[in-house]
Amino acid sequence: MATLTVKTIDRAGVDLDAQLVAADGVNGDDWLNTGKEFVVVKNADTASKTVTLDIIKTIDGQSVTDRTVTVAAGKTMIIGPFPVDTYNNPLNDTANGKAKITYDAVTSVTVGVFKLDV
Repeated sequence: MATLTVKTIDRAGVDLDAQLVAADGVNGDDWLNTGKEFVVVKNADTASKTVTLDIIKTIDGQSVTDRTVTVAAGKTMIIGPFPVDTYNNPLNDTANGKAKITYDAVTSVTVGVFKLDV
């Protein structure tokens, strides 16, 4: 699993393509999540991809189905933000908690995490 570095978006702008990295197909990726981040997933492949965002919250002791998002072939999706009480897994990082994303396939998939500088 790779930990993605959160990039800040400000008035100077961000070159998204330069900030995206290859998706980790073995264990997925995670990031320090404050609830203000967005994930950008770019699918340059000819087949659609499904990304899964782990939901750690339970209701009455029952697991909640993870959120899935389909990224169509040749498309880029911005997904988020992710409330910390729903998406952060304290087992990934006991001090801060991280959110996690996995992929059904990673051929030609790049990803990045961004937050606004406000």
